[in-house]
Amino acid sequence: MKEIELETWPRRAHFEVFQKMDFPYFNLTANVDITALRLALRHRGASFSIGVMYLISRVANGIPEFRTRIRGEKVIEHEVVHPSTTILTEDDLFTYCSVHYSPDFPAFQAEAEKRFAEVRANPELHDDDWADTLLYMTSIPWVSFTSIMHPIHLSPADSVPRFAWGKYFPEGDRIKMPLNVHGHHGLMDGVHAGRFFEQFQELADAPEDYLG
Repeated sequence: MKEIELETWPRRAHFEVFQKMDFPYFNLTANVDITALRLALRHRGASFSIGVMYLISRVANGIPEFRTRIRGEKVIEHEVVHPSTTILTEDDLFTYCSVHYSPDFPAFQAEAEKRFAEVRANPELHDDDWADTLLYMTSIPWVSFTSIMHPIHLSPADSVPRFAWGKYFPEGDRIKMPLNVHGHHGLMDGVHAGRFFEQFQELADAPEDYLG
């Protein structure tokens, strides 16, 4: 983790402008092509949700703006950030589950499966120990949504990025899936969200390069 020197930070003016807003966030939803990714995960007997969690985490860790957080009067950049996802439990309720990110997919998959089992056995709605090193994620597999809003703290402003993916659907001979990115505009702009979608699609198109 490193503290960003605000006096020389290129985003200083943008940060100050958006920090004064009541709702300094933006949301972007787009359909991504998961044809190759879904097939590769299925051939390996791997969880689709874990595969998407991994891909989001891998891309977000490669873009500094998704690792940047507001901490009081300071802005810091983490070296690594980790996914925290919702998991459906009994009575149509959910629990949170945080997983340590690893760029090695088999290692990440094993860790995620272990954590899923632990949290299902002991549901919890707290990620306090992980603080702002998280990437919040959720899946809405019942709806191919075109937009989504996330619950969020406004005071102090929550700077953890959020992601959501929905029900995939056929489009011609391809399989598409809605993917949503939510970020604090003081820390990132549309160009960074666009970069995220570009890199996600590149990796989704070439799963053999990293699934192992």
